[in-house]
Amino acid sequence: MKRRILLASTNPGKLAELSDLLGTVNEQVEWSCLKDYPDIPEVIEDGRTFIDNARKKALGYAKATGLWTIADDSGLVIDALNGAPGVYSARYAVDECNSSDRKALDTANYKKVLAKLKDTPDEKRSARFMCYLCLASPENVLIETEGTVEGVINHGPVGENGFGYDPIFFISSLNKTAAQLENHKKNKISHRGNAIRKFKPLLENLLKE
Repeated sequence: MKRRILLASTNPGKLAELSDLLGTVNEQVEWSCLKDYPDIPEVIEDGRTFIDNARKKALGYAKATGLWTIADDSGLVIDALNGAPGVYSARYAVDECNSSDRKALDTANYKKVLAKLKDTPDEKRSARFMCYLCLASPENVLIETEGTVEGVINHGPVGENGFGYDPIFFISSLNKTAAQLENHKKNKISHRGNAIRKFKPLLENLLKE
């Protein structure tokens, strides 16, 4: 009998990415996402760290549905900005951009970063994408993993793929921004991909118990 697991997201792309990276685990799991539960109150992400938010979402939605729930929180951490935008990555420029369009806010977010780093030299533009992944039952946290990918902030947007800060996140080892990578190549090195690869064997063991 398959274990029903909820992914605490309304984003079908996240569910597809998770399912793709977990591979054979899918044979033991029936996946759901928040779109299947439209009446559940939203869990507010007001934690001070990525792991705080991931835990809060996983436990909150697990308690609301009675299902094992996977949640993640991720974002961009820039050394020259003392870790900003950090947990505010998705809404960093919300005060400057009141559009409900996600792409417009993404653009405003990375433009705000570029403006703040305008006079920052190349050697001080180091940054990383970070992802924390949490699986919880209604009672407690079952699994936690993290993943990162290192890069530097470009001086302007390059590339059409991806979303968020991808156009300004330059990966030196690949000589490309994240927005220049095809999805399957990005999954191999991404912060979320790295977190999921650590997560997979732990979930496999848990499903065997």
